[in-house]
Amino acid sequence: MCSLEKRGRLFILKLTGDGEHRLNPTLLDSLRSNINKIRSDKSSSESVLITTSDGKFFSNGYDLALAKSNPSLSVPMDSKLRSLVADLISLPMPTIAAVTGHASAAGFILAMSHDYVLMRRDRGFLYMSELDIDLEVPAWFMAVIRLKIGSPAARRDVMLTAAKVTADKGVEMGVVDSAYDSAAETVEAAVRLGEEIVRRGCDGHVYGKMRESLLREVLVHTIGLDESGSSRVRNTGSKL
Repeated sequence: MCSLEKRGRLFILKLTGDGEHRLNPTLLDSLRSNINKIRSDKSSSESVLITTSDGKFFSNGYDLALAKSNPSLSVPMDSKLRSLVADLISLPMPTIAAVTGHASAAGFILAMSHDYVLMRRDRGFLYMSELDIDLEVPAWFMAVIRLKIGSPAARRDVMLTAAKVTADKGVEMGVVDSAYDSAAETVEAAVRLGEEIVRRGCDGHVYGKMRESLLREVLVHTIGLDESGSSRVRNTGSKL
């Protein structure tokens, strides 16, 4: 499912096992539970989160087979991922995704919801697969893409051609911060970056509030934030 390790001022959240890390309610609840543990740690505002995974997948997106077998789970899955992304945006610390395998669709969105994206170049790609499987993309996914991918051409290629983006291509497109030759090197680089950020120092609560302002459009879609910064209670779950 997932594990959490605290290493000095670094929290390392790992999606464990050799499966596809499909985002079903159980995994999403486990991820949110661990994020809440990190948030409640007394050192959280002086720390850095690194999210990574075992196996050949970072995450292969929503558990579409589960949603097909039980359509009533479609909206809750989307709602739980929206809440997880909102949790990451409001977390009082910098966040790093060490992408050591394929990150597709909702898995791509999960990776992009971190402040830094590091990726292995010897295996895996970033892939918004919805065009290829005839699924409409939720509006809040589009908000993440607009805010996280600066180039219109890169956004076109990711969303409207369903490009399978390798690590080196991701660096070229401005989607990935840096690329490495193996999974181990990617995680090691994420640890080095995290330690550098910790040494540089910042108030995590201030950092988190600044990130919330930068990504306000995402929060409007994920938790119903209005223009005043207040949360509106509503259900905007998308059907998968």
